[in-house]
Amino acid sequence: MDACDVLIVGGGPAGSSCAWKLRASGLDVVVLDKQPFPRDKICGGWITPSVLAELEIESCEYGQGRVFQPITGFRTGCIGGKMVDTKYGQTVSYGIRRREFDEYLLRRSGVRLLEGVNLTTLERRDGGWVANDELRTRLVVGAGGHFCPVARLTGAKPSGEQAVVAQEAEFEMDENQRARCAVSPEVPELYFCSDMKGYGWCFRKQNYLNVGLGRMDPHRLSEHVSSFLRFLKSAGRLCFELPHALPGHAYLLYGSSVRKIADDGMLLIGDAAGLAYSQSGEGIRPAIESGLLAAKTILGAEGKYNREVLEGYRALLAKRFGAREHWTTKIGRHLPSGLIQAVGERLLGMRWFASDVVVDRWFLHAGEPALES
Repeated sequence: MDACDVLIVGGGPAGSSCAWKLRASGLDVVVLDKQPFPRDKICGGWITPSVLAELEIESCEYGQGRVFQPITGFRTGCIGGKMVDTKYGQTVSYGIRRREFDEYLLRRSGVRLLEGVNLTTLERRDGGWVANDELRTRLVVGAGGHFCPVARLTGAKPSGEQAVVAQEAEFEMDENQRARCAVSPEVPELYFCSDMKGYGWCFRKQNYLNVGLGRMDPHRLSEHVSSFLRFLKSAGRLCFELPHALPGHAYLLYGSSVRKIADDGMLLIGDAAGLAYSQSGEGIRPAIESGLLAAKTILGAEGKYNREVLEGYRALLAKRFGAREHWTTKIGRHLPSGLIQAVGERLLGMRWFASDVVVDRWFLHAGEPALES
């Protein structure tokens, strides 16, 4: 039977970041993923300079041969309402393709890879774990997204959770479509739903266009998506038909999950732990940071992977991401829907709120420095 120090199930940004850090400290790490890489991943797809700093990635090196779209502003507002342009005059974020970004991180980690392999069984034996009856490890890290098999095998029930649901398409435009595309590559466009329960986006990354919509309320999602696409066409932002239907995905916002993220010989990171930012739903940065914090916890445990020691990971998450429920979410539950819509539309139309709150605080998290090594 094969063996390793740590088995990470899921090769996305959370899993590969954790693997990269652990291998650099000398641990024998295996990453298992049900899909071979590169693979497509539903995601808006942008990262901030802080992410590059945390992963020690040089922008000039990553941008060679990959989509790496500088973002210098945002266009925000309500669907059908007033739009506000926030311009920075410098690069504040980058558009990436998850197909490229995820493979880059995974290959760079330098760990052993089991691609195209499902986790079918996970059993406790002799104080450790045995995966698929063929790989023994003392510690398992679940990094397989919302439907992570490690989370399911340890008690999570995705079907009973209040998840954000989204539909999105990303495709390469042909020459005619590129000429007709009204969206500026440097300025992603964000359109909030009138009930403030979600938002749509239209984001051009060099020759690729990413269009989608996500909502906290799963009911009638397809209707909301269809309505949003009709709006984009009527507003002249989308001048051609999308090449295929919009696939869907789900994820949990930070503070909404009751999953067991730390237990004897087990940790959950990234979307498997439900860590997407509560105001924007953005998940790449919290996934990466959770992977790095998990690695810090594992290395600090010095081989003692009991629950009491690994619970330190939960404390690191709380310190980094704050209270499990944002104050605006608490207030929103007690306000009439009509008042939320009226106040929301008014605030989103104000330049200071759009730039200082929506973009800087909710989407860029500009006031949060990169994690220290």
